[in-house]
Amino acid sequence: MSLIKQLWLAIIALLLLSFVGSLTISITTSRDYIEQEVRIKNADNANALALSMSQLDKELVTLELLIAAQFDTGYYRQITLRDTDGSVLIERVSDTYTGDVPVWFRQLVEFDVPSGTATIQDGWRQFGTLELDSQHSFAYASLWRSTLELAAWFLLAGAISLAIATMVVRGIKHPLSRVVAQAQDISARRFTTIEEPRTLELRQVTQAMNILSANVHQMLSHESHKLDELRRHLQHDRVTGALNRDVFMGKLSSQLSSDGARATGMLVMVRVQELETLNEQLGYAGTDQLLVTLVTQLGQLDNVSSEPVVGRLNGSDFIFMLPLVDDVEELRIQVMAALVEVTATVPDVEVYLPTAIVPYAPHDERAILLATLDDALAQAESLTSFEQVVVRQRERVSLYSSHAEWRAALETAIQAGPELAYFPVVDAHGDILHYECPARLQLAGKWHTAGVFIPWVTRFDMEPALDLAVVKKALLTLQTDLKPVGINLSAASITNTQFVNNLRNLLVSQPLLAKQLCFEVPATLSTHAIGSLRGLCAALRPLGCTFGIEHVGAEFTKLADLHDVGLAYLKMDSSLIHQLHASHEQQTIVRGMATLCHSLGIQVIGEGVADDDELVCLFRVGVDGATGPGIHYA
Repeated sequence: MSLIKQLWLAIIALLLLSFVGSLTISITTSRDYIEQEVRIKNADNANALALSMSQLDKELVTLELLIAAQFDTGYYRQITLRDTDGSVLIERVSDTYTGDVPVWFRQLVEFDVPSGTATIQDGWRQFGTLELDSQHSFAYASLWRSTLELAAWFLLAGAISLAIATMVVRGIKHPLSRVVAQAQDISARRFTTIEEPRTLELRQVTQAMNILSANVHQMLSHESHKLDELRRHLQHDRVTGALNRDVFMGKLSSQLSSDGARATGMLVMVRVQELETLNEQLGYAGTDQLLVTLVTQLGQLDNVSSEPVVGRLNGSDFIFMLPLVDDVEELRIQVMAALVEVTATVPDVEVYLPTAIVPYAPHDERAILLATLDDALAQAESLTSFEQVVVRQRERVSLYSSHAEWRAALETAIQAGPELAYFPVVDAHGDILHYECPARLQLAGKWHTAGVFIPWVTRFDMEPALDLAVVKKALLTLQTDLKPVGINLSAASITNTQFVNNLRNLLVSQPLLAKQLCFEVPATLSTHAIGSLRGLCAALRPLGCTFGIEHVGAEFTKLADLHDVGLAYLKMDSSLIHQLHASHEQQTIVRGMATLCHSLGIQVIGEGVADDDELVCLFRVGVDGATGPGIHYA
């Protein structure tokens, strides 16, 4: 039995006890008082009537008339005249009760009053004895009326008491419900914090659980930062902070092999010409500072990624990957401005930074891209102008020639409905965890992957419309094939209140299908988006939906901010999985991430698994699931 029910039973029992006890005491006291008054009345009336009869002639007819007249007033139940030997001379008795007092009440409070007796004198001689009993109807009516009034008052007082008790219980129940909800969250490894209630006992419990949640947050922050420091130590150049060559190449390969929006963008390669001469002129410290400035300026050109992808290929060559960028001329101007900022830090020394810019697209060959960059960079070095920037355009066949055509085509395609591709996510035993379901849109008569249309969808702020259309398509498919599916939600969608309301209303209407949906959000979430994600999880978790984060790499440090969200799984970015079996450093990082996630009850899934070697190594370091082109499931 719940504490609230016990409290209500205690309140009701206390009110009933007070009501019954007070009513019993009141009735008993009133009954004793009425009996005493009736006893006195019987004695007084008997004496008064006996005195009157003593003064009359002792003819039975006269006495009978007097007794009859007195009896007929209705105030007496019995009047009896006896002679000196006890024989009845005259008797008047009324057994009929007159009144509206219930029988059960009269039987419950039946009066026990002795008859009033008095002696009738005939001169100096005793004539007889008079016995008189008053009628109890008036006493019963008086006691019944006072009982009803008292009961009515107690009912009113009880109703008021229950109303007050309701407010008190509600005041107790609300913070208690929050404490219970927090305890349930913690049992589900969602370490939430709540406002401390005013009730002392609940406040002490809440303080303890809030401290626990704060300690978990602190532990996560500490451990995730330690992992990030290890990752930087193993994967980044110690001087400039840029990615090592192998790590950058792995990221580039994973992007080129994907169908996501980030598979389209620009590559920028910068060479610090005559590095040895600069070391002699600036000293090693000055040269190192110049290189750090170069990496910093390049990284500031990326407004999309939480950590810019800048790599150091060798001592003097730096390469920068800019996803989602398609305006080459604008990028060229930005790069030139950044290089000017770099050279301005050493005004007394001539610094030459030949640069090459090459676009990349899904499924491009990495070797061909790097060869094109090297060729463009060689051309940039041959320029005598200070602005040594060479852009190698590529033949791109655009589906539509203008923004208006793109917008109209996207609106039509979204309204017609997307198609879903199904890619299995399996555990170590080969069982399906769920299916990744990226969207495909029909544009220009063909179905295209996200890498083609997502940049335009983002540009036109159409992500909520697309995501809602994808969810509708998934629900439609689930009606015939009930299997768990993973749906990608953009940051723009989860921060859109109208989208969240529409999504919840859509899922509420189909609760059985909603349990098969896994919603995935990108790891590149802002603080505002993380707050919106909490609201989305709170709204959809009661429907049975699960939530995960995809493409987690450098953003793993944000896990501490998500300790109270209640994530079901986390997908590691393919750049961490690429050639995992050949890199002990990557294995150390992945193992640490998996261990930390498991402490929160979060499953860890590796993305972009390319072959069996990566798959076997992935499960060996503690990862729970895998997905990618190397996963084959019949």
